[in-house]
Amino acid sequence: MEFTEEHAKRLLSKEWLAKSDPATSTPYLMKYDCSVAEQTCCWLVTDTKTVWAEAIGSSQIARRWRSLNLLAPLPFTKPAQEDAWRDYILDLLSKAHTIGGVADLTFELVETRYSDLGFESECEAFKWRWEANALGQKWSSEIISRHLVLPLISLTHLSFASADAMSAVPDVEVEKAVDKLGRTARRTIDTHIKNAISKPRVSTSIRRMTAMFNFVQDLPPVTSTAETPLLQVEQFETEKLTLPPNETKEPEHDNPPTLSSAPARGNNNRERNLPLEPQAQSSSKPAHQSDSATESEGDVEAMDTSRNNKREMQTNISAAAALKETPEHSQLRQTRTSQSPAPLGIPSTSKPPPPAASDSDSSPHRPLKKAKARARASSDEDSEEERKKRVAHLKGSGSNATGGVKRGGTRQPIKRGGKRF
Repeated sequence: MEFTEEHAKRLLSKEWLAKSDPATSTPYLMKYDCSVAEQTCCWLVTDTKTVWAEAIGSSQIARRWRSLNLLAPLPFTKPAQEDAWRDYILDLLSKAHTIGGVADLTFELVETRYSDLGFESECEAFKWRWEANALGQKWSSEIISRHLVLPLISLTHLSFASADAMSAVPDVEVEKAVDKLGRTARRTIDTHIKNAISKPRVSTSIRRMTAMFNFVQDLPPVTSTAETPLLQVEQFETEKLTLPPNETKEPEHDNPPTLSSAPARGNNNRERNLPLEPQAQSSSKPAHQSDSATESEGDVEAMDTSRNNKREMQTNISAAAALKETPEHSQLRQTRTSQSPAPLGIPSTSKPPPPAASDSDSSPHRPLKKAKARARASSDEDSEEERKKRVAHLKGSGSNATGGVKRGGTRQPIKRGGKRF
């Protein structure tokens, strides 16, 4: 037979019975109820943590009684006699599960293969066994709260609020006090529980009892008054650094780059974008242009020195070419030079350019590639004209001497200084 909520409601008006297992010294609280009209009974037991229960009918009661008690009579042939005997056994169990009757019963926890918990009770007249099953955590908590916790809180409030000791008051007066308190409490359970626990003596007494049960070394005191603390929040000045939701912090660098005293990078970037020839790439960069912002002074000086060496080499080559020219070519070149100024960027043949005064100039350098392009174009034109004139001169001298073109003789190599260098 299944234990239902109806059985739990019927147990609300039943008293708690206390027994302990001698083997484990575990206390158990029990409740018992029977119905003579239906010939059924139910039993509930708890260790204040878990709840077990069993409900059995008339046939189960008769079979279990006959299996445990050898002197029990055999089943009666007449139904009326069997029903009368079952009513007698049910009444005997009801008397045994009372406050006075349970004291004469032995209570022992036994092993069982038919339930979660088996209890066996015995006295001089008979022996009985309960086969109980766990009700589950949710239902167990509800039963413990309704059957045990809330009534105990109310009685604690009553005992502490009463002017006289409850043990000295007559039973009739105790009933009146319990009924009055119960009627008030069931209307507003929350207010009743709050008033009962908020009493300083009740709260501190429960606290001390809890500490005693759990072997706390420093026991808290029991007090009848409670001090009211000053609840005030002091204002502290705090600085909070907040950033906009879309803004993120830039990563911090251990060594931030330092800017050198180089001129503006606009001209350098313009020169960097211009295509450079393989022969002029090393010298087309200005001395102050560098990929790194922290270029050392030694690198700048090395670049200036390389640039000056290139200029000196070009000057020497031009001077050598001028020495090999004929007096007429030299006079023609001087005439052109005096009539029109030299293009920008052509190195002077008479005097090498002075070295740079300092590592950093106040004005940005002009693009060198354009200057070299102009110098190369002018040199190509001069060399081409000089070659044509030299060939014509050789032809003229040969025709004057022999009256015709003379094929023999040592031929001079054609100088192409612009393209060679």
